[in-house]
Amino acid sequence: MELLSAILENINDGLSNILPVVFTIIQDWWWIPLLVVFFNFWKKQWYFYKAYQWDLATPKILLEIKVPAIVERPIKAMENVFNTLWGLYGPPNWREKWLEGQFPPSFTFEIAGFNQEPHFYIRTEQKAKTLVESTIYSQYPDAEVIEVEDYTKNVPNDIPNKEWNLFGVSMHLQRKDFFPIVTYKRFFEEVVSTPEEKRLDPLSSLMDGIATLKPGEQIWIQICAMPVTISGGDAEVKLEDQAQEYVDKAVKRPGKIKSKSLLQEGVQILATGKPTVAPEVKNLSSPEMDLTPREKDIIRSIEDKISKQCWQCSSRFIYLGTRDVFFKGVSKIPFAFYSAFASPHLNFFMIIKYTFTKIVYFFKKRRLYLRCRKLFRSYKMRVAPSFPEVVKGETFVLNSEELATMFHLPSKDAAPSPTLRRVGAKKSGPPSNLPTQ
Repeated sequence: MELLSAILENINDGLSNILPVVFTIIQDWWWIPLLVVFFNFWKKQWYFYKAYQWDLATPKILLEIKVPAIVERPIKAMENVFNTLWGLYGPPNWREKWLEGQFPPSFTFEIAGFNQEPHFYIRTEQKAKTLVESTIYSQYPDAEVIEVEDYTKNVPNDIPNKEWNLFGVSMHLQRKDFFPIVTYKRFFEEVVSTPEEKRLDPLSSLMDGIATLKPGEQIWIQICAMPVTISGGDAEVKLEDQAQEYVDKAVKRPGKIKSKSLLQEGVQILATGKPTVAPEVKNLSSPEMDLTPREKDIIRSIEDKISKQCWQCSSRFIYLGTRDVFFKGVSKIPFAFYSAFASPHLNFFMIIKYTFTKIVYFFKKRRLYLRCRKLFRSYKMRVAPSFPEVVKGETFVLNSEELATMFHLPSKDAAPSPTLRRVGAKKSGPPSNLPTQ
């Protein structure tokens, strides 16, 4: 007992000397563990702070594309436009990203319907204006590109309010990004010789729907897009690897055998008495021969998508109007626009539930108001739904072909909207050799 009492007394004396030191260290340096635990959070907050400053300091413009009277160019022409604009891709280095907040140039492609007229807009940086104009004119010589004021400023900034109401939602792809949506090639045979009146345009329902809007009603559709790479070690989105893994699994290709060093091979022989051998191929026929036509179509579509230049995108729509004419049923028009690109066995758009301006339970009026305000603010800022947070599933990858299907200049016969104003004659400057005296 005396020995035990001595041990306990020594422990008590040791603790009485150590505990004050421990408490002092905790009092002075308690923030270091928190910094380690929340390092990723604070790193994101720092980047978004610097990126927001950079974005504010970068002048932006809104360009409207006046649709020509006759659009004879196929939708492939708009795909060429996107391929050219993708050339602005230039990821910042470490210093530019974390110290200056730089990020690759981005674009916003918008279709807005008001006064019963559809309008096509491209929002970009001021320095990219010449590139956008020259690219549009190279593919659509009879179009007209003009710089305009932001149309979102033509309505009150505090919508919803006593006079205005809105309904809308952000969209995302239901399946993995490497599954494509339906593109223009599936609407008709994309040949220049195909008569214009025989082409089917996926924008025709949207153009007709906008023509039915009442005074005071507006429909806005927005696609925010940033060029990205999908292959290689520096790729922002490892889409090609994901697609290849899916294709290999679908066609039942044997996995690659990981090579071993001579030392590892020798140890395996000593331990098991057997060297590494390739698995025996029992079926000599090609696995692709066992695929159904539907499976072959899926694989072919996936390989077509990842073979083209890609964009990191987010998309949303807003229907707004004065309360005396506001009717939620009009929202079927933009929903029909997104459903036009749906394929049950490929990919399709679905709503992001927490952005949907409909509340079922608990504090419905207050939550609905906050959700509408957030959606309206995100549209005007041209940012992802949860900005500055990065939430998986809010953005998705589309290639240039898919973007061109969703945003292009419709022909008069394929989209015969009577309210779509078309350019009768393109404006141009005086000839260079005009006498001045």
